[in-house]
Amino acid sequence: MTDTTIDRAGTARLDRVPPRAAFPRDGGIIPMSLRSVHFVMPGGVDDPAAPSGGNAYDRRVCLDLPGFGWQVHRHAVAGDWPRPDAAARTELARTLRELPDGAVVLLDGLVACGVPEVVVPEAERLRMAVLVHLPLGDETGLDAAVAAGLDARERAVLRAVPAVVATSDWAVRRLVSHHGLAPDRVHVAAPGADIAPLAPGTDGVSRLLCVAAVTPRKGQHRLVEALAAVADLPWSCALVGGLGQDPEYVAHLRDLIREHGLEDRLELAGPQTGAALDASYAAADLMVLTSYAETYGMAVTEALARGIPVLATDVGGLPEAVGRAPDGGVPGILVPPENPSALAAELRGWFGEADVRRRLKAAARGRRAALGGWASTAQSLAAVLRRLPTEPRRAA
Repeated sequence: MTDTTIDRAGTARLDRVPPRAAFPRDGGIIPMSLRSVHFVMPGGVDDPAAPSGGNAYDRRVCLDLPGFGWQVHRHAVAGDWPRPDAAARTELARTLRELPDGAVVLLDGLVACGVPEVVVPEAERLRMAVLVHLPLGDETGLDAAVAAGLDARERAVLRAVPAVVATSDWAVRRLVSHHGLAPDRVHVAAPGADIAPLAPGTDGVSRLLCVAAVTPRKGQHRLVEALAAVADLPWSCALVGGLGQDPEYVAHLRDLIREHGLEDRLELAGPQTGAALDASYAAADLMVLTSYAETYGMAVTEALARGIPVLATDVGGLPEAVGRAPDGGVPGILVPPENPSALAAELRGWFGEADVRRRLKAAARGRRAALGGWASTAQSLAAVLRRLPTEPRRAA
């Protein structure tokens, strides 16, 4: 009996399926006897006040991995990751120390990559894979010395484990080149997307939505500057995302909105999940994202899963997330980073050219139908876990 999986190059290959497998109607494979993986993740992974793409990814693969042969044991470790205090480091060390020799362990890179002194020694006896949502040194706004220190720590961890998982092909290339990793040790498991009902929007043009934590890396100040430059157009915009990660940046953004007189048109809506987030997407005519760095961009595919076109910065893995419809149509517009005037120009085009809107909406609906689901993500991760060395070893 065989199971078709997809490798990083997109090539289909066949793997042996564990015996006594059941095949449900959705096509997944649920072996009756599951292997065990210990998933170490941030303590706030379930916190509704601090939603993030990384947390959503971690939660979802925990649900879907059993369908591909892996029982998941969650270990959520509290701490200010990736720069934890002594208590958090001690708790992570205890968590790893208590796992049996030879256990398969998947570690969220936010937890693992900043503490090589904890993780690297355990790589001698545990079969580890590290899931990198964002390279630590790529976070915007870090002091140069802090970024360099995090970068060096991450490199030590990733070189010590036999497998690294990234969330886009761009991120794979970035990790291989930046940290000098062997290409065959770095794998992609791109986030999936749940197809949702088509968003009715507001009037087809004027309601803008940005879904991202309000932090310097997400660059909402650039969006405010662009919107101020097109204040003559009849837009309104909701910024949906956590407000607690960088209070100083949030205060700066509020001042900027007030300075441009946009308080009645630009709303800092705070974090949303569930029905509230669904309602924000349903009202949106255009998704906007002005990040400085993204390894993929799950908010983009969440919008496309509802047929909403995207206007985003051309950084990192965002072009992969935007992608193309099956007919080759591009469901979004990518603008250079650090260029609010380019963003403003594209907004004028969106408002002023009905043909542009029709083309983008048609491409977004085509892309919606072609998006990969979370089962593909879990399948890719399961394949990486199956290929871990049978004996723990420190990778070169």
